[in-house]
Amino acid sequence: MTNLGYTPEEPIAAIATALNPGAIGIVRASGKGCIDLVQKIFSRPEALRSAPGNTLVYGWILSCGNKSASDDSAHDMENFPDKKDAVDQVMLGVYRAPKSFTGEDMVELFCHGGVSVVKAVLDTLLKNGFRLAQPGEFTFRAYINGKTDLTRAEAVREIIESKTDVSRSRAAGRLAGNLFKEIDSIKKTITDTLAAIEVEIEYPEDEENIADSFNEEPLLLAKGRLSDLVSGWRSEKIYQDGARVVLCGKTNAGKSSLFNALLKEERAIVSPVEGTTRDWLESWASFCGVPARLFDTAGLRATDDVIEAQGVERAKDILNDADVILYLADSRSRLDKDDMDFMDSRKNAAPVILVWNKCDSEKSLPLPEKNAAWSCAVSVSARTGQGMGALSQAVKDMILGASGTERLQAGLGSERQKVCVAEALERVEHALSAARGNYGLDAVVQDLEDALDSLGEVTGAVTPDDVLGTIFANFCVGK
Repeated sequence: MTNLGYTPEEPIAAIATALNPGAIGIVRASGKGCIDLVQKIFSRPEALRSAPGNTLVYGWILSCGNKSASDDSAHDMENFPDKKDAVDQVMLGVYRAPKSFTGEDMVELFCHGGVSVVKAVLDTLLKNGFRLAQPGEFTFRAYINGKTDLTRAEAVREIIESKTDVSRSRAAGRLAGNLFKEIDSIKKTITDTLAAIEVEIEYPEDEENIADSFNEEPLLLAKGRLSDLVSGWRSEKIYQDGARVVLCGKTNAGKSSLFNALLKEERAIVSPVEGTTRDWLESWASFCGVPARLFDTAGLRATDDVIEAQGVERAKDILNDADVILYLADSRSRLDKDDMDFMDSRKNAAPVILVWNKCDSEKSLPLPEKNAAWSCAVSVSARTGQGMGALSQAVKDMILGASGTERLQAGLGSERQKVCVAEALERVEHALSAARGNYGLDAVVQDLEDALDSLGEVTGAVTPDDVLGTIFANFCVGK
């Protein structure tokens, strides 16, 4: 048992839905004897006691226990002698071990979604034998009871925090077990090779060199698969954390209009008056599924207006941290020296995409020829939406670069996983070098065993206590 401050099997409870007014609120309870504890404050104790797993039971939560209620009267509060005892009308989801999320007996209380109601239901549980769950404790119990592994557990938090449908889908793949299966398959390849080497150690034959003692082809395949996982981590991290995309350009180039078009909502004030945007605006946007913090900045120009000048300086500061710069230009005018100098000065800091805006105008000029000042150029109309798909794809390509992992069936879901897989890759590479360098087979065996330990940490088969504490402490209380 790990020292996380969790007490296995102890009855725990927590609110599992956001504390905001809504139709339904859920309070989750789990642990040894939790069904018996809930029945003591439930208006239909016998119905709950006899309910099979994966069923729903209707009734009332009572603040002073169920002495005044019976199964026959539970549907009609007029029959309760003490109506003041009623906390809320609920549906109880009953789950019996081991067929539950945690692997323990569980009850989920579906109550009305008012903040005070949900809190009252939880308080009633806490006053009647339950303690408040710690962050991630439900998922931790699922892990220690063999209902999930660490890759799936971390994917739960990923899904909750996902910012786009693509981010959610990639996390859902890990929750479904695609990363676990990939790691498990690589482990089997290494284990089979390790077994063959150990047979050779036990029953040696005359070999010209150590490398001839086993077939290194499976290890080369394992090395390639581990390398793909490590190299794909950058894009996986972007799908989780998002990138920074900054809109900039001269005044009246259409930055705020494009900002609104990308968000599909009216967030920025649009006006023909120059200098309308004096400070930056920020919101999350999706570029073909890649999440990004999109910044709309003040128009770049010299100005005597003190406030606008501060906005221009802030825009320049934001540009220093950009992953992609969208430089907007009015397609009705040719690029001038200021445009070219600005884009050229930024091209080494982040990729610059020239956005040739207002291309729907009759006065629109052709897209400028390719130039070293920008990485690519796209014609768009923020007003009509023309070219927005091409722009979104261009931004995605610039953000991911060559690190896209669409071709991979599984990707890593956390920095912790990446470190472990990188360690395993290093040990496999060292094992191959040791074999080719004619070191003893014992050295190769040690490297492969170390690689297996590192991969075991990814799934949780081998995991230090402090790692578990870090993983589950970042979960919300109801998870």
